[in-house]
Amino acid sequence: MSDAVREITAAEFPAVLASKKKVVVDFYSSECPPCEALAPKYEAVAGLFREDVEFVKVFRQQNRELATELGVKGSPTVLFFENGKEVSPRLTAAIKRSELLQGLHALVPGPRFETLKAQAKTSHTEADVLILGAGPAGVTAGIYCAQARLNTVMVDLGLGGGNVATTHQVSNFPGFPRAMPGYLLADHLVEQAKLAGVHPRLAAEVTSIDLEKKTVVLDGLETIVAKRLIIATGSTPRIIGVKGEREFKGKGVSYCATCDAKYYEGKHVVVIGGGNSAVEESLFIARFAANITIVNQFPTLQANQHAQAQAKAEPKIEFRLSTQPREFLSRGGKGVDGVLVEDLATHEQYVLDCDGVFVFAGMVPNLELLEGRFKLDSWGYIAVDDEMRTNVPGVFAAGDVATKKFRQITTAVADGTIASMALAKELTV
Repeated sequence: MSDAVREITAAEFPAVLASKKKVVVDFYSSECPPCEALAPKYEAVAGLFREDVEFVKVFRQQNRELATELGVKGSPTVLFFENGKEVSPRLTAAIKRSELLQGLHALVPGPRFETLKAQAKTSHTEADVLILGAGPAGVTAGIYCAQARLNTVMVDLGLGGGNVATTHQVSNFPGFPRAMPGYLLADHLVEQAKLAGVHPRLAAEVTSIDLEKKTVVLDGLETIVAKRLIIATGSTPRIIGVKGEREFKGKGVSYCATCDAKYYEGKHVVVIGGGNSAVEESLFIARFAANITIVNQFPTLQANQHAQAQAKAEPKIEFRLSTQPREFLSRGGKGVDGVLVEDLATHEQYVLDCDGVFVFAGMVPNLELLEGRFKLDSWGYIAVDDEMRTNVPGVFAAGDVATKKFRQITTAVADGTIASMALAKELTV
């Protein structure tokens, strides 16, 4: 820990608030990957603003009464105080540098904030391999590259694990005879990469990417130059374009059962979709919700037969087939409380009353910062050859962002293996 950050206990907390006008508190835990990702950012920002703000850390596991009193339920959680009162939205989970700065701007307004912010030091890092994405493909590639004694940096906008981290159970990954929670497998993947020698940059913000020069700038401060790049940025849930979808995202419209199913205890939810994700996630939601209505535009489900059989045997789940959503409704003004749907056979429209909606309508590749840079397939994924090379020399793509027939954890792992071995061969010949 740097000398700009001081660790305190619950007993010291009242005195700190009373003696300092401006205080930032980081509640952290041990064996906490998000806490580890935050620590260097927190210490660096503290070094910039230490003259104006007191930065402290509190070990949540040994100060639970204080955490409970302040409503801190997870680690890390960063709180901002001015004159003894909490200000600014509190930060949790994958906390980015820009979010810390935004909170500090409320404590140190005006030109003073810009002056201190501008004192941040830039850095230059050289690597053999730079991997964008820390899901199964990126992590596997990182492990193979590091074990080949290639200096490997792995960057992720989140905390790693990709979509695995929000999958409630993984039951088809070899080596685990019992289903494993997705978040736990994600943690294992990232930890294995670290132990192999991969240098992670998690909860990072990518400022710019130059594919030809193999250069990436992170957080506006660190410039990483590599000999080879692997793009493993994965995919995100597809927006279906129903009226009200964007407006109510996070306010009754969700794309992650693992994240949000717990909020629908004893309630009625509508699930949009009929593929594996929709049906399997509905089974998970059934642990919490009282009723689930699956709305699918096709006359039959597209999920595998095993998942279909389980769903049809679940008394909480009913099906509206050959039906499409037309609008997500908020008649009470506090979030989604209904879905306007249309029966495609009769064209009759009616409202399904509900407490929330989960949308599972496929995925789209994460190429926001890379649009127009690659040759793509007809579905918008990066086109690759049999060794995962893209049309850009020295740049590979692996996992769900690349063209492929099946998108599974195991196929992502295979992609990462192939890309790293092909890449290592180029660098070691």
